[in-house]
Amino acid sequence: MLTKREFLLTSGAAGLVLGTGQATAQTAPDELRDIAANAVPISPEEHQQRLEKAQALMQEQGISALVIEAGSALVYFTGIRWWRSERFTGVVIPAEGTPVVVTPYFEEPSVRESVKVDVDVHTWHENENPFVLVAGALKDRGHDAGKIAIEETVRHFIANGIAKAAPAFETVSGMSVTRGVRMYKSPAELALMQTANDITLAAYKHIYPRVELGMSQGDISAMMSKATEALGGAVEFSMVLLNEASAYPHGTNSRQTVREGSVILMDCGCGVHDYESDISRTWVFGEPTAKQRDVWNTVKAGQELALETAQVGVRAGLVDETVRAFYESKGYGPGYRTPGLSHRLGHGIGLDGHEPVNFVEGEDTPLAPGMCFSNEPGLYTFGEFGVRLEDCLYMTEDGPKLFSAFSPSIDKPFG
Repeated sequence: MLTKREFLLTSGAAGLVLGTGQATAQTAPDELRDIAANAVPISPEEHQQRLEKAQALMQEQGISALVIEAGSALVYFTGIRWWRSERFTGVVIPAEGTPVVVTPYFEEPSVRESVKVDVDVHTWHENENPFVLVAGALKDRGHDAGKIAIEETVRHFIANGIAKAAPAFETVSGMSVTRGVRMYKSPAELALMQTANDITLAAYKHIYPRVELGMSQGDISAMMSKATEALGGAVEFSMVLLNEASAYPHGTNSRQTVREGSVILMDCGCGVHDYESDISRTWVFGEPTAKQRDVWNTVKAGQELALETAQVGVRAGLVDETVRAFYESKGYGPGYRTPGLSHRLGHGIGLDGHEPVNFVEGEDTPLAPGMCFSNEPGLYTFGEFGVRLEDCLYMTEDGPKLFSAFSPSIDKPFG
């Protein structure tokens, strides 16, 4: 599944991410300071603790090893930053013992540059089968048979290659292991997410009074991205939806410009040492109509209801279901139909912008301390306009806490 950033980069909304408008002198955010300057990255000790927790879960579940390929999970457990290609680079995390990194011979020096934990590195040449090394790593750790857990985003050719190279092993989903660690954020992770959210909100506040009549979505996106970078954030996405495009959660291919009475819906996020923010705001350029004001107030009420519902022990799905029922009582829907809330109410967030689990109908996972979610209800009427308000929260023993304060009103979206 594509992330929001990948979707926008491969769709007509790509310009909204990178900013295609002409920056003006007004957009030079000289007065903005680097909020992320003192942000502390995840320590090698915490990476090691993550490995140990994953190994404990594997032992409980009778799993011999967990296989992860390049991507966020590899960063999460080992610190190794690598990209996905036709050549396998990944790690075999045994239930006991030192993890084994498998990578092409010529990539080993580069792969070692970012590793944060003790690993053994096994390399393969272009005329060799890397998955034989995976099987060998298992044998070296004393496993001739058993279960190999495959991290949930690993591509098929890798999982298939491992199954063929290690036929005595049963390949199973690694979801219970990876989710069992990644879903529960540590204080260090929460601190990085807080900084990312602080940056995004500060960037919003900076650009809000600088939006002008006639600006395109690209102009506004470029201004937001520039401010985000000046504040120390790595831009993940700066989506701007104007007018009718606001009715479509990920926009349209049509060019839009700001006019009197325009609905402006922005959905933006950044990363700080890889941990992400995701904040949406909607307002009107000029005086809102009675309908715009009513829809905005209804969405805000839904967002507040979601926060009230999200308590420790509650099913994640109940948050979506409760807000959706409220909207239906106002004449929207039913269900995911429009006019109404056409998408889930929220998603997990952390090292990835979208992580399990979601605030979506039917999700039975109970909420627990350390979980982080977006809270982003919207109401959309195709052909007219839409409103979305989004802030992220994290669960504590005492209930949900917000990374960013809710938008106060359609007239003062940033207070």
